[in-house]
Amino acid sequence: MLDLKKYPDVAAYVQAVAEPKWFTEKRIEALDELKNLKMPSFQKIRYRNWPIRVKKDLNNVKSEIPLPEDIDENAVTMVQTGQQTLLTNVSEKLQKQGVIICDWKTALDEHPELVKKYFMQKAIKITENKLTAEHVAKLTSGILVYIPKNVILKDPLTMYFIQDALQKIDYVHHVLLVADINSEVSYLENILTVGTEKTTANIIVEVIALEGSHVKFASVDRLGKNTTVYLNRRGYLKRDAKIDWSLGMMSDGNIVGDYDSELVGAGSHAETKVVAISTGEQVQGIDTRVTNYGRNSIGHILQHGVILQRSNLVFNGIGHVEKGAIGADAQQESRVLMLSRYARGDANPILLIDDNNVTAGHAASVGRVDEQQLYYLMSRGLPKKMAERLVIRGFLGPVLAAIPSRSIQIELENMIERKLVDGQKDE
Repeated sequence: MLDLKKYPDVAAYVQAVAEPKWFTEKRIEALDELKNLKMPSFQKIRYRNWPIRVKKDLNNVKSEIPLPEDIDENAVTMVQTGQQTLLTNVSEKLQKQGVIICDWKTALDEHPELVKKYFMQKAIKITENKLTAEHVAKLTSGILVYIPKNVILKDPLTMYFIQDALQKIDYVHHVLLVADINSEVSYLENILTVGTEKTTANIIVEVIALEGSHVKFASVDRLGKNTTVYLNRRGYLKRDAKIDWSLGMMSDGNIVGDYDSELVGAGSHAETKVVAISTGEQVQGIDTRVTNYGRNSIGHILQHGVILQRSNLVFNGIGHVEKGAIGADAQQESRVLMLSRYARGDANPILLIDDNNVTAGHAASVGRVDEQQLYYLMSRGLPKKMAERLVIRGFLGPVLAAIPSRSIQIELENMIERKLVDGQKDE
């Protein structure tokens, strides 16, 4: 018999949502282990005094946010607001192919075998640190995506996850994407905030890429100014699997981005491309790691960021080649452009090489905008702010050009322009 006397909020929540006992046991395991766990540590990312811990009681809360007018219902796969799912479009063709796309409650009720097998078993562990344990203990929303063996999806899956900051509630959200053997999928998630209450978001994404699969994962993150975020994205790659990460960090609040790709299988390949813009007094700490375990595995990191006003941006790029990963390739590039003398940026390349016969390299730079470029553009009649935006777009261009999907490039270009314009208004 499951004893929930110590955690009355959990008892009330699981009864309200009729949660399966086996998943409630995971919550209790996480809560029981919390006191023994440490906070995650990242070089030069000082976040310990942020309200990043998920401390509010577990609650089943209804959001009153309607479907945003700018979302085309026919062009999206799923829309969630807070803990509710507003829209799900899974075509009859996808269902016949065995593709599973469902919200978290449906995943627990109807697909427990998949969740038990992959949920925080491969890419990340429940008790990795305090924030991962709190995530499991307070998890209230999410999705499961499963692509069966040999299924190739030509059309992208597009998700909208809307954090409810009209209420003072934590946003704890999980994405589990499993690409089975020799499958292919393009996945785009948009994460945004509605409301201005001070809130905490704890988001974990797991991408499990089995043998020969290919996942194109893209995100446009637009969480609010008053939301403090722990955003953890993990990839687990088997033999000859590939993940293309294209991550647009356009949020307005303080955020820790914890990104990691585990190249377990021989010939596995992860390309991680990050574009970040920091404005106001925002702090963004982005820790991107690729770990080569398999022979002839490839892990590349490309990060470009722009800092305006009094904001702070830290890029950690970590390439780790483990013993036995003969023939591995670990490359990284992190560059930061500052447009204000009050801004602060760091680009920290780290290579950990534990075997011979491998290829590894890094590049890092932090600098100010080229005054000659600005002068040239302004001499042609462009206002200073427009000239700055053109220089910035040129600086971010190599990352955008390397993104494999043109539609994602356009989405990120539009978001970059919006954030730059908004940031310049405050100057």
